[in-house]
Amino acid sequence: MKLHLRGTFALWMALAVAAIVQPLPAAAADYPTKPIRLVVPSAPGGGTDIIARLIAQGLGDSWRQTVVVDNRGGAGGVAGVTIVAKQSAPDGYTMLLGSVGHLAFVPAVRTNLGYDPLKDLTPISLAAVQPFLVAASLALPATSMKDLVAQAKSRPDSIRYGSGGSGSASHLGIELLQLTAGIKMLHVPYKGSNPALTALMGGEIQIALAGLATVLPHARGGRLKALAVTGAKRAQIAPEVPTVAESGVPGYAFDVWYGLVFPGGTPGTIVKKTNAEVVRLLQHPDVSKRFATAGVEPQTNTPEAFGALIAREATTWGQVVKAANLRVE
Repeated sequence: MKLHLRGTFALWMALAVAAIVQPLPAAAADYPTKPIRLVVPSAPGGGTDIIARLIAQGLGDSWRQTVVVDNRGGAGGVAGVTIVAKQSAPDGYTMLLGSVGHLAFVPAVRTNLGYDPLKDLTPISLAAVQPFLVAASLALPATSMKDLVAQAKSRPDSIRYGSGGSGSASHLGIELLQLTAGIKMLHVPYKGSNPALTALMGGEIQIALAGLATVLPHARGGRLKALAVTGAKRAQIAPEVPTVAESGVPGYAFDVWYGLVFPGGTPGTIVKKTNAEVVRLLQHPDVSKRFATAGVEPQTNTPEAFGALIAREATTWGQVVKAANLRVE
């Protein structure tokens, strides 16, 4: 009797383990078997959208599956992130290309989010990094960061800076600059980065941060002044432009990064396989050239490292928001 029970128990355990374990390797080995939706939490044509379409094409070609870019702008990216964090199955067939703005800035400045990026999303990999440019109106006397800081210190709030909206990258990048340099300028938010850039060239504002690839042609065309790039090092496509840190504000560095995430709870086998494919894709020389044309540099890491980056940035920007007394409802 004991032998019979023992044998029955062993058989039951074997069947149970097989039922639990078998689908995961199969899912990883076969994945993907149908089209994938890549959600972009912004309108078509921006930096995030350009990167997403390059990645979608590369993954689609490699996996022989369609990767559909789904632009879901609105509410500072909240609408798009919510779709992936709260409304999509964790099966690997919906992913998000988010930026530091979507995954760190927005949670820092908004109190009414319905999701937590650290709990409701599964990191895949960092994808790209883009420095911004500190651009100045031709009407502003300053021709360098040292000039800008000196003028802002001598006359607080005399310089108007524009942004693509409260809580955006172009807003918080300037807030970090003010905290680091000990200056105070007047914020003028616009409904998007393009209106802010138009206002800058029209002289309505004197300073703005914008994606390097977007604003560099205007600077080289003599319509704006390029004071400095915001990254920790000079940009490959504009080596003649100094960094903020080396031209008047030591310790300042601000890069906008972009990365891929799945819904929270996505199986680790699928995450690992996707990470390996993204890393392979973004290390290809042809892809690197196409990214450079868009003004961004491909950069990848492990899911664990990307998760740690999101957590660090959330803490950093939470501190910046608190110090600047910012809040967006």
